[in-house]
Amino acid sequence: MSISREKVEMLRRVYPAGCRVELMEMDDPQAPPIGTKGTVRGVDDIGSLLVDWDNGSGLNVIYGEDIVRKVVDDDD
Repeated sequence: MSISREKVEMLRRVYPAGCRVELMEMDDPQAPPIGTKGTVRGVDDIGSLLVDWDNGSGLNVIYGEDIVRKVVDDDD
């Protein structure tokens, strides 16, 4: 899948390094459990979110495939 430079820049604004996300859907046998939270390290040039998941996983969130939500007020 191809993604425009503008879309990548938008994702970088929406998901800046250090923001928190929660996994809603990921179709991968090694995916963290739904509901797992993590910290965004950045967004790569193809729009994938680079996430350090709280359970120790480092699996990326693939743009257009996986679903996360930004955690605005993390009570953890």
